[in-house]
Amino acid sequence: MNRHFEDAWYYLRRAGGHLAVGLREEAAPLERRVRKAVGRERAVEPAPTGRQRLETELRNVPRRAERGGKKAVRRARGRVKRYRGAAE
Repeated sequence: MNRHFEDAWYYLRRAGGHLAVGLREEAAPLERRVRKAVGRERAVEPAPTGRQRLETELRNVPRRAERGGKKAVRRARGRVKRYRGAAE
C-alpha cells in the first residue's frame, strides 16, 4: 500500500477514536439523566490510581508486541512477494 494511504488510514483511525471519545463525553449528561429516569443508574467507580493504570498497561504489552511482530512479518512477506514478482 502506498505510504500516503497508510498515513491517511492512521489519521482516519485516530480521528475516529477522538470522535468516539468526544461523543461519549457530550452524551454523558444525557445518559445519566435517562438512566436516572429509568432507574438503571451506574455505580460510581473510583478512578484507578497511577499504579493500577501502569499495571494494566504492562499486562497489555506482550499482546501488543505480539500483534506488532505479526504485522511486521506480514508486511515483510508482502514486500518479498512483490519483489519476486508476485507470481507465486
